[in-house]
Amino acid sequence: MHTLAELQQAIDLTAKHGNMTDAARAIGVKERTFRDRVRTAKDAGLRPKGEASLEQQLKFLKDELRRAQASAMTHESVRGEIINLKAKVSELTPPEWVLPLRGPASAPGVPTLFLSDLHWGEVVDAKQINGVNEYNLEIAHRRLDMLVEAALHLLKILDPQMRYPGIVLPFGGDMISGDIHEELEVSNEMPTIPTVIDLYGKLVSLITFLADQLGRVFIPCVTGNHGRNTMKMRAKDRHHTSFDWMLYTFLAKHFENDKRVTFYIPDGPDAFYRIYEHKYLLTHGDQFRGGDGIIGALGPLTRGNQKKHSRNSQIDMAYDTMICGHWHQDIFLRRLIVNGSTKGYDEYAYAGNFGFEPPSQQLWVTHPKYRITYRMPVLVERQKAAVKTEWVSLPKAA
Repeated sequence: MHTLAELQQAIDLTAKHGNMTDAARAIGVKERTFRDRVRTAKDAGLRPKGEASLEQQLKFLKDELRRAQASAMTHESVRGEIINLKAKVSELTPPEWVLPLRGPASAPGVPTLFLSDLHWGEVVDAKQINGVNEYNLEIAHRRLDMLVEAALHLLKILDPQMRYPGIVLPFGGDMISGDIHEELEVSNEMPTIPTVIDLYGKLVSLITFLADQLGRVFIPCVTGNHGRNTMKMRAKDRHHTSFDWMLYTFLAKHFENDKRVTFYIPDGPDAFYRIYEHKYLLTHGDQFRGGDGIIGALGPLTRGNQKKHSRNSQIDMAYDTMICGHWHQDIFLRRLIVNGSTKGYDEYAYAGNFGFEPPSQQLWVTHPKYRITYRMPVLVERQKAAVKTEWVSLPKAA
């Protein structure tokens, strides 16, 4: 964005020097930038007078306002006119059932099944990581099926009567592999758009099944770093340059007439909501960087959580627990929950000598009185049969 003074200067200097190359050099501006100023100035009707007239200034300001309004309408057009959503997804709020106490006092509370870091479309070659893991679209479909099956099985163990008012299903980003790295662009099983379509169909089925089993589903959503369509991660319009966001929006469109399903898709990188009186902040986790071979991810995650908590406290949005993905690790603390991934161990982790993490997702329950109670991490790959032993044993004496 150029100021009116810069545009007038560009027009004046071009007239003075006779060409834009010498004019740009005279003020130390890149020629490409200078030519853009001249083009914008001409579009605004500026002429080489030294000072812009009041009429020219008014025209320029009107044009700027028109461009700003057009830019602001772009995202609403995508969501409202093209996608035809009934409401702005950024204005959706948590449904009432996650807030006040419902059901008998003996009910366990509201379960949360955290879904993130699916890396749909990525291929992990077992031969390159000593055979400890493998991943492709066929395995990805199977693991999501097992995730839902195992989660419902665990919830039924906790409460055989399944007295849950619904389920919270946060989408934490990196839902697709994307092609942000050259190696992913070459090795992914499918290009990005077909991958999004494939995952869309799978998630429609998953959400519908959970709604059928548990009655209601609340889905707060944030984007990850892998789904972006830009070279570098952006602070501005992070969501609107992400295939994650596009996926969420089309899912919201699909379920807009299903009163059992509610989406919450904020425009920023964080989603703030509460279950009963426990406040959660959902973020992807790519903002946190650092760590070392001893403390690992805990250092940057703890520092980042503290910074977010301080910032949110200043704007009257303090929270109790931050939940994030990105790190592909199973970490569960009172103030911090980090999700695993359905992809599991890969070539990057193996080459970096990172600790082995089985493919998993987090599942826990928030009670209206006792807050976070039961924690049940869900492994999404069938384990080898365990050796049969006594329930407790001691080593034999030498």
